[in-house]
Amino acid sequence: MNQEKIGKFIATCRKEQNLTQEQLAEKLGITYKAVSKWECGKGLPDASIMIELCKILKITVNDLLSGEKVDKEDYQKKLEQNIIDTIDYTDKKVSKKNKSIAMMIIFAGLGLIFIAFTIFPSESSWGSIYSIIGLVISLIGFSKINKKKSYLKRILSNFVYIAGILIALLIIDYFNVVLNKVPPRFSYLKETGDTMIVYKAPFYNVYRINRNTKNEYYIIDTKRQYTEKTVPITPFDRDKSGIENIIQYKNQYVANNSNDSHLIDNLPLAEYG
Repeated sequence: MNQEKIGKFIATCRKEQNLTQEQLAEKLGITYKAVSKWECGKGLPDASIMIELCKILKITVNDLLSGEKVDKEDYQKKLEQNIIDTIDYTDKKVSKKNKSIAMMIIFAGLGLIFIAFTIFPSESSWGSIYSIIGLVISLIGFSKINKKKSYLKRILSNFVYIAGILIALLIIDYFNVVLNKVPPRFSYLKETGDTMIVYKAPFYNVYRINRNTKNEYYIIDTKRQYTEKTVPITPFDRDKSGIENIIQYKNQYVANNSNDSHLIDNLPLAEYG
């Protein structure tokens, strides 16, 4: 169905009836922008007003859908083709609408996941719960897009989608742990001791040492090389007073007051002067 051809035909017939876009729109009870949209080839009249439009323009529905006045000898052939084209156009229009709805559902689910990560602290179970709800919502939208695929392809694509989102969430959670020094949101086991908490995530462990004190620090064990007995434990904040941080203030000049001050401020017990 050639929308541009139909649009030009509507414009020609309208002018033949000495009607402006505004006058035609008024007769049909619609806005002139809708008429302008048809004539620009950006849409077609709704079925509910198509017959009335044809009466006003003094053409047949077959003429309208053909984008030209149909000869009698071609009338049946054009009619059959127009019926097929109309069904195809309607299917595409419905499919486009369903796809838009599906995309809205997907983004609503992803938005809920983002909100869960932003609002709830890492150790809150609500963050994980809402993240899973968001994943389910987005999966519903994704499934609507794949509705026309075969059963096996739908199952496979849904599985890949879930796996992709879960991997993305785990990666985001990992970087959140590393950059912000917080417990992992998606840990499958939490072991609480006297001085530390161990969080076991799918691909790494996190040791929260000197928990709930001012000297609390985290060790992220991606190689799983530590246990509770072998993990490096110090009574001070290791991130602040450890050699990895202190060494940055190394300077060839002994009297570099700025570096000396930073070094002293980061040493254990620095708060006592």
